[in-house]
Amino acid sequence: MGVDMAVDDAPHDRLAECAAALSPPLGEAPAPAAAPPKPEAAASPPRQSPRERREPPAALPADRLEQTARESAASAQTLDELREALLKFEGCGLKATATQLVFGDGNPQAEIMFVGEAPGADEDRQGVPFVGRAGQLLDKMLAAIGLDRSKVYIANVVPWRPPGNRTPTPLETSVCLPFTRRQIELVHPKILVCLGAASAQTLLGNKDGIMRMRGRWLDYLSGAERIKALAMLHPAYLLRQPAQKKLAWQDLRLLAKEIARLQPPSQHAAGPAKAVE
Repeated sequence: MGVDMAVDDAPHDRLAECAAALSPPLGEAPAPAAAPPKPEAAASPPRQSPRERREPPAALPADRLEQTARESAASAQTLDELREALLKFEGCGLKATATQLVFGDGNPQAEIMFVGEAPGADEDRQGVPFVGRAGQLLDKMLAAIGLDRSKVYIANVVPWRPPGNRTPTPLETSVCLPFTRRQIELVHPKILVCLGAASAQTLLGNKDGIMRMRGRWLDYLSGAERIKALAMLHPAYLLRQPAQKKLAWQDLRLLAKEIARLQPPSQHAAGPAKAVE
């Protein structure tokens, strides 16, 4: 096939013309290529204050916790100061799960002091030791030998309720023990009654079971002083095993005899003995 139509008188180099059209005029610098759009910077996270950024304090070793507890307890010169020291103490994890501190109840000048293991649900709600069913039975036991809460002082080895009424761990017990020992020193009773195996084993340093410890007088060491101590079945155990109340009655009679021996006849706190029902 040939050319059948004249478009112009002279031939044209269309490729050269296209290149010339795209080139800048002579003497002019080529226009810089447009920069690609910058991506938007990601929003910076809000700055946290030092309080928000602070890491939780590392847990102290057990020996350091116990030392801190001993120092804090020893600084208290009164029961009120000891209570305040416990409120400020952060070395026992039970404080975070309990409703409140259960410190003590009764007469701080009493000659007889009862110590249990730890508060239960009722005690946790009210902030008073032995107010649930076990506490009601304890009140009946006291009344059986002519006592009431105005004539005794009541506390626990551990002053915060363990979750679900579980047994306190050895560490929880050991960090609370200096406060309990100081509480006993400040009350300064003539007779210490340990309610249950856990209390007796912890305070008396005796690993025998409660059935081997009960029914006889033991010694509690308070510094250089010896305090007569009696291990008794815990009222909560007696609720589960009512047939064992006969043993509790024997121990109560033993306690009543010692109270009568320590006090002048005109000041006997214990009245006529009456069996616990």
